[in-house]
Amino acid sequence: MSDRLVRLYPAAYRAAYGQEIIDVHREMTADMPRPARLRADADLVAHALRVRLGLDSASPAGRFFALAAPFALAAGAVDSGLHLTRWYAGLVLSPAPVWVQLSTVDGAWSLYMLLSLLVCVGAVVALTGRWGPGVGVAVCGLLGTAVQWAAGARVYDDGAIVPVAALLTVAVVLACPLDRRGDRRLSAAAGAMAAAGWFPVVVVNAGTYTGVFGVTTDYGAWPMLVLAFTGAILALRARSSGLREMGAMAVASPPLVAYSYATAWGDSWPVLGTLLLLSVVAALTAFFQAVRRRR
Repeated sequence: MSDRLVRLYPAAYRAAYGQEIIDVHREMTADMPRPARLRADADLVAHALRVRLGLDSASPAGRFFALAAPFALAAGAVDSGLHLTRWYAGLVLSPAPVWVQLSTVDGAWSLYMLLSLLVCVGAVVALTGRWGPGVGVAVCGLLGTAVQWAAGARVYDDGAIVPVAALLTVAVVLACPLDRRGDRRLSAAAGAMAAAGWFPVVVVNAGTYTGVFGVTTDYGAWPMLVLAFTGAILALRARSSGLREMGAMAVASPPLVAYSYATAWGDSWPVLGTLLLLSVVAALTAFFQAVRRRR
């Protein structure tokens, strides 16, 4: 079996490491029960496909997605968390009894809230040290959201942006190489980004609902601003040009782009503005690094 599975690797990689992989795999699975052996075979296939696609930990693409994956999870948690807290604020501030409001909630909305909760819980679990289980829960929530929208059970009239953002986030998270998952430094930075992107918006929305603030001009800009400046901080600490870090923030941003589109009631201008923000911050970061090197 391992001989056939090794053929999935590229020829050059197979010539260099193929026999070693076969020997290690046979020794490792010799005394395993059949279910465990199948899991080991699946891991070998997954690694072979990653090497063939250039997504292993030694490749530039693998390192890039290892950087982007925690922030994609965090962005998904911010988007889902904001929808959850907005629903909860409306529930608490409404004069109708809670049980009356809950009894009138339709099935599509209830499912969407449940899926959003899965994304939030999964992201928190993954970023606090349990990457595998947390990612599994978050991916279930994201895929469920995409399926719900594709099936026509939509909560918002957002077109295809919601399922596309969910699927892109899943792709970025799963593209992270196995041995680079759960990096504590990146997970901590992503968690801080999520908190900074979520909490101020919740405060402003609560103030708007209660009349403390007469109007909100958010339009989804704040979470994207936090994401962009997080990329700039990572670049400055690494003393890099910022292109890699801002590129990672860009591929992590689809949930926040979808949130901006929903917050702006389907207007594309705020969305284009938030995407332009990444480019502006990237240019400023590169300029600052060039000035620092000259000094």
